[in-house]
Amino acid sequence: MSSVLIIATVGCVVANASIAIADYARAPFVLANSAEVRLPPGAVPYLATLKLLGAAGLLMGLLGLHRLGLAAGIGLTVFFIGAVLAHVRARVFRNIAFPGGYLLLAVASTTFIVGRL
Repeated sequence: MSSVLIIATVGCVVANASIAIADYARAPFVLANSAEVRLPPGAVPYLATLKLLGAAGLLMGLLGLHRLGLAAGIGLTVFFIGAVLAHVRARVFRNIAFPGGYLLLAVASTTFIVGRL
């Protein structure tokens, strides 16, 4: 089980760093999705920063700073619970799997880091 959680944690780092870059680049799919869930375009870079910081914190957790990794995992979990709730509130279900998948990766990462404390 530990190797699965390591892979999920690395996947979470890569996924969050990648989507943060797309957010900063203001990729069309990011702006379209944000508009669907009624997120102001000006908020996208701030949320991208949170994702990137979460990815960096998880990476630090993998490298031995377990408490920082735990904080990052919890932060990403809360962030993506909010993202799923934003989709539900806006009744945008066609792509809810994306924040849901990120949420599952964040939970798995948090579980892995907790196991290392």
